[in-house]
Amino acid sequence: MKIKINFYLILLFFISLNIFAQEFEADLQIRPRYEYRNGYKQPIAYGVKAGQFISQRSRVALRYGQEKLTTKFTFQNIRVWGDVKSTATSDVNGIEIFEAWANYNFTEKWSAKLGRQVLSYDNQRILGEIDWLQQGQSHDAILLAYDNKKSKINLGFAYNANMESLVEEPYLVASYKSFQYAWYHTSFDKLNMSLLFLNTGYENKPVLPITELTVDYIQTFGTYLNSKGKNWDSNLSFYGQTGKSKGKTVSAFDAAINFNYALTEKFKIGIGYEFLSGKSQLDTSTDVKSFYPLFGTNHAFNGYMDYFYVGNYQNSVGLQDIFIKLLYNFQKWQFAVMPHLFNAGNVVVNPEKMEMNSYLGTEIDFTMLYTVNKYIKTSGGYSQMFGTETLQQLKGGNTNHTNNWAWIMVNVDPKL
Repeated sequence: MKIKINFYLILLFFISLNIFAQEFEADLQIRPRYEYRNGYKQPIAYGVKAGQFISQRSRVALRYGQEKLTTKFTFQNIRVWGDVKSTATSDVNGIEIFEAWANYNFTEKWSAKLGRQVLSYDNQRILGEIDWLQQGQSHDAILLAYDNKKSKINLGFAYNANMESLVEEPYLVASYKSFQYAWYHTSFDKLNMSLLFLNTGYENKPVLPITELTVDYIQTFGTYLNSKGKNWDSNLSFYGQTGKSKGKTVSAFDAAINFNYALTEKFKIGIGYEFLSGKSQLDTSTDVKSFYPLFGTNHAFNGYMDYFYVGNYQNSVGLQDIFIKLLYNFQKWQFAVMPHLFNAGNVVVNPEKMEMNSYLGTEIDFTMLYTVNKYIKTSGGYSQMFGTETLQQLKGGNTNHTNNWAWIMVNVDPKL
């Protein structure tokens, strides 16, 4: 009898080993968000009423791992409440594949990931997930990774086409044709350093009759440094851009510095500055001198009202952003206030070609977060832009109008 019991115990042990050698996870997310847009992205004109809507992200993420192989599929539906009638037989956006990748570990240090995947590095200024967007951002790419704990190297490659074809065809999607990048990260005691080189190719619009399809490449390169002490943390970054864009020479840069200090366990204060190069409106050269963050999570920078670099402000006069951040935590609550002082990065002129004041305005962002439980969080915010005549000259609309934006979001994110 004792031998039988031992046999079953040993059998159960090996079955358990086999089970634990495999991992399966399922994550669900329901994220509705109400927005009131009254001068969001640009000053609103008089006589125009604010836009209001509720958008929703619905996601299912499935992850499977066994020994050296890991795969992940993430399906999502992005909708605006009411974009189809209640008895609709089809959806506007349908089901989209946000992630679909396989990762294989050749050794403990080397791995390769193939497929649709999120590319996110450092503070996400150049490459990020853009999680604020309901649809997020992911890429069809190959990623080779080396990780020895202290140092990491990532090499990424992408090549895009409209569809399967027998001959070369113009790439009609409003995106890059290809990219190649290298990212290196290492640590020196309390200092972390990253180096990035990104070569992005954009196909020029074909001119009929098509003789040859050409691709211009923009090189974005630079470093991100961050350090952390007992009560403080700071980061510094610098990126340059060179290459060609639509046949024009590119020469631009971005520099930023941030410092945060915890006055108490609950209260934290921070200050920062960012300069993104731009082109003077008196400059008659054809060179592109305006830095653009490409695939960054731009909503997290330069104010939450997205006046700058969130699908807009490309090839403009640049920007100077001085900001302060006040953060307070109380039990399940988190409150933050962040005022931004904006100035143009280069000369702005009025219709008479007279130079205008570089001061663009002040934006004040207030946000709050309440953690209901492990899987449910509620957040919201209010922002107001106090714009100037110079901002109106650049963005249109009317800065004398009250320009504000408010939102509230519920994030239900259970892990199965």
